[in-house]
Amino acid sequence: MKSVSVNSLASLITARQKALVPQIQQLPPPGSRPLTVAGCVAGWITARAAQALAEQPGVRLDHEATHIFAPRQPALGLNIVLSQIALVLREAGCLRGWRNELLDIYGEGRHLGVIERAAMRPLGMLTRAVHLNAWTPDGRLWIARRALSKATDPGLWDTLVGGLVGAGENLETSLLRESHEEAGLLPENLHDRSPLRMVLRMHRRLPEGYQVEDMLVSDCVLAESVQPNNLDGEVSEIRTVDLTELFHLLEAGEFTLEAEVVVLEALKRRLDQGLL
Repeated sequence: MKSVSVNSLASLITARQKALVPQIQQLPPPGSRPLTVAGCVAGWITARAAQALAEQPGVRLDHEATHIFAPRQPALGLNIVLSQIALVLREAGCLRGWRNELLDIYGEGRHLGVIERAAMRPLGMLTRAVHLNAWTPDGRLWIARRALSKATDPGLWDTLVGGLVGAGENLETSLLRESHEEAGLLPENLHDRSPLRMVLRMHRRLPEGYQVEDMLVSDCVLAESVQPNNLDGEVSEIRTVDLTELFHLLEAGEFTLEAEVVVLEALKRRLDQGLL
């Protein structure tokens, strides 16, 4: 394994980030069309999902877009319409799993409603993900291997903490919840972490639809006495890696795409700050 030095790090980061661009900034899938919710542009619905919803109350298709609204006849609230839409998509085989988790729907800067998490990608709706990059005092990175039972990216390495923001959660609450569930960390373990910052908005084609996701990250140094421990069963292994092993895993495609984006951004930031 070729050793990675701090002197070579900047060029390695730049090369990896450039190689990722075609994967993280993609146009919507062929055949998809704009989706509005309550009159606001809120996503890109796949052709398959649009067809499944064609006769659904509270859904209207025209030549430009698919529209979701709260109908007067029959009188249905928007969140009821959205819950029924998720069930119809599940019956039509458009969803990848079912999480029994609600996520917030946003459009044109407005909060519009909530829907089952699994329906977000077929509808191409915006999600928000929070990550935690945790370092050791001597500069190694904590990483977590996703369990083989995970529906997406089973067995790949990930940031120590990463997850979607649930309905009604603010970003800080979500990060603290995910940090406890995924790594057994308590708020006092994270008292010196950096504020959450936006890394990018990902646009990525998936087999089930379109991933439009705001990726946010915070960094911290965990005390030597802190040993992360997964609590929710979604992680099979937690360990630390130095720069050389980290880049070996990145180049071998052993990380999720989201984790690689977040880790590379953090490495560049730490390099610029003289922390590596």
